[in-house]
Amino acid sequence: MADLTRVTRWANALIALHLDAAVWSFGFDNAKKRAGLCNYSDHRITVSRYLAARYEDDEIHQILLHEVAHAMAGPKAGHGARWLAVARELGYEGHRTHSGSGADELAPWVGVCPSGHEHYRHRAPTRQLSCGICGRRFTTANLITWTHREITAAARRRAAAASG
Repeated sequence: MADLTRVTRWANALIALHLDAAVWSFGFDNAKKRAGLCNYSDHRITVSRYLAARYEDDEIHQILLHEVAHAMAGPKAGHGARWLAVARELGYEGHRTHSGSGADELAPWVGVCPSGHEHYRHRAPTRQLSCGICGRRFTTANLITWTHREITAAARRRAAAASG
């Protein structure tokens, strides 16, 4: 449960240390599944306010290192060898993508398969989907049934301030 003020301080310190602080900036965004983002056009690194509120300090620090490595490696590096070398040099210990949980309580679409596995989507499903937990291939036997739920502004505020 990272303190957002502290996350901002860490991010700004990393930017000042490894990038040009007159060009690059830091902020929070409203992503529900993606932990961080390096926006090359705006020269801005962002972290999800919803996910930062629920992750431990070490996880957030790793996310910041991941995004700073993107900024240093450049837009063409992706998650390739160049990015990985820069990330490791910074002390990044994670993987190429984030594997933590998303803000499922903010997903307006909730799906359930016949076995009861729950699935969450932040956008309306546009095609039939079957449960990947029940089987690796699409089959109507594992079809997910979707329902829509309203997400209130109060629920979004609670999620942004969550501490676990």
